[in-house]
Amino acid sequence: MNFERTSRFSSKPVSFQTNINDINNKFPIFGAINKILMANTADIKNGVCIKHNDKLFQIIEFQHVKPGKGPAFVRTKMRQIESGKVIDNTFSAGHKIDIVRIENREYQYLYQEGSDFVFMNNETYEQVNIPAKMVEKPKFLVEGMICSILYHAEEETPLVVELPMYIISEVTYTEPGVKGDTATNSMKPATIASGAEVRVPLFIDNGEIIKVDTRTGIYVERVKN
Repeated sequence: MNFERTSRFSSKPVSFQTNINDINNKFPIFGAINKILMANTADIKNGVCIKHNDKLFQIIEFQHVKPGKGPAFVRTKMRQIESGKVIDNTFSAGHKIDIVRIENREYQYLYQEGSDFVFMNNETYEQVNIPAKMVEKPKFLVEGMICSILYHAEEETPLVVELPMYIISEVTYTEPGVKGDTATNSMKPATIASGAEVRVPLFIDNGEIIKVDTRTGIYVERVKN
């Protein structure tokens, strides 16, 4: 099975005031105080992760607004890290924000252990158990799949597991295909190698290889062997 991996999260740690980071690393106490004093809406940018109402959100859109009358504000779209839900939120200009440093790390899926899924870091060979609730679309997981685990870099704790955007998988069972029917608007159920059930066109048969969008579970195309 092959995978096409595209992540919606940044592959680099999100940070701000880069010229101060060296000082923060050498003097953690100063770094913590500096973070509290300096982080505000001026530091908002796409990809930044913040703690808001006791939950972690990543900024995906923002706009600084200076109306003709009234105070300035920042309009944002934020994605909740754990659920993926996108919300709109407005901050008054200068409002203090709690920036959280996150990292996206590649792990290989090994096996399921009870209600947990076990992943391995291919560089360190460290294994981690991830609760099922933290895995997006677990029905598409197969052994050996390379996934992205988003980490809270300051606490070294995993936040969410993201699967590849697309997978290439074999159809293990479906009703016999209809010869000559190449229409894609008529669909039927099919089971793929991971055990997930997807809808495929009538012409797809057992043993064929298909491309599936893991975000929606929708059939994309038939893949030539």
